[in-house]
Amino acid sequence: MSARTKSRKRALDVLFESELQALPTGGTLADRRSADHEHPANDYAATLVEGVIAHQDQLDGLIAEHAVGWTLDRMPAVDRNLLRIGAFEILYCDDVPDQVAVSEAVDLARDLSTDESPRFVGGLLGRIAEVKPSV
Repeated sequence: MSARTKSRKRALDVLFESELQALPTGGTLADRRSADHEHPANDYAATLVEGVIAHQDQLDGLIAEHAVGWTLDRMPAVDRNLLRIGAFEILYCDDVPDQVAVSEAVDLARDLSTDESPRFVGGLLGRIAEVKPSV
């Protein structure tokens, strides 16, 4: 598993934990940045979490706009947060090819979410990548 793949997983952990504990988005990041944490978040994981926090309204709006028949609240929490991370990478991380962001999110969805999630996440992020220049 590459370092960036691990970072994406750690960012997902932070976003999911924060949501599960009813904390603000990324509310567990400081704890995860601690060197003595069992699974610490590295710099790229922190960049992803902080990016999602900074652009959450835009990311959520874009996800909701292209998630035909689904609201953000209705999505599994893992999928919702994977979509936020993937959309952030597509829109704001010029050093990450769009297809890599999509593929990484799909792989995490395959490992951590429902049977339908990889196709849902891949399709939605693929659509966001297609419309990116007009966003």
